[in-house]
Amino acid sequence: MVDKPVAFVLGGGGVLGAVEVGMLRALFRAGYQPDLVVGTSIGAVNGALVAADPSAEVTDRLVRMWGSPEAREVYGDSMARQVRRFVARTHLHSPRPLRRLLERELGPGRRFDQLPVPFHCCAASIERAAEHWFDEGSVIDAVLASSAVPGLLPPARVAGEHYLDGGIVNSIPIGRAVELGAGTIFVLQVGRIERPLSPPRRPWEVPQVAFEIARRHRFARELAALPPGVTAHVLPAGGEARDDSPLAYRDMAAVGRRISRAYVASRRYLQTLGQE
Repeated sequence: MVDKPVAFVLGGGGVLGAVEVGMLRALFRAGYQPDLVVGTSIGAVNGALVAADPSAEVTDRLVRMWGSPEAREVYGDSMARQVRRFVARTHLHSPRPLRRLLERELGPGRRFDQLPVPFHCCAASIERAAEHWFDEGSVIDAVLASSAVPGLLPPARVAGEHYLDGGIVNSIPIGRAVELGAGTIFVLQVGRIERPLSPPRRPWEVPQVAFEIARRHRFARELAALPPGVTAHVLPAGGEARDDSPLAYRDMAAVGRRISRAYVASRRYLQTLGQE
């Protein structure tokens, strides 16, 4: 038994977000359904589909989406085109492939009030230097804002304001679920918080480590501050080996393995809940 309402909280993490599909499959097969979906970055992409179709069938749809040629196009530009774009602009990739993918999966005109389950997603406002939560208007515009990874995609413009990836300000937003009245929270995270941190040894590891400290600090603080009567379950990602190379965000080859490992690990975890 779980306390209502049940929230699915989906964190950020780029292509590592495939593990969330395995976690979702384990949750639905164990009989858990969301009353609320909260997401950041890739978690907003996965979460929007769940909020639009909060049933076990959505996991099959997510598997197909993650394995589709359209998904590979999101970061699929040639290196030469990336360099030309980065010289003239501030990002490596066009946002158009991701928009097309979302429009195909959700419908181009999908709005928050048309979703069967309430959905909230987080982005970072540039002008206000603040966390911003989308829960009305265009779902696709909101998800694009939440997923605008700095340097990879351009800032997303919504209603005259510019937004970057929500992971900058709130990577695993369990606090939002608490604010919205969740009684039971299932945390779908990409596995980074399960791995030990070590001092950086290469130049690109410096910002990665710094950002990871900030990410984990907020998550740990919000987890420790859960009010009485609220329970959070952090689902395991299945022990996928880390890949911190500069081009790791383009690697879609491990998608199936990540989904399978997360499903097995999360299924085992959820079976222990039934024994309590």
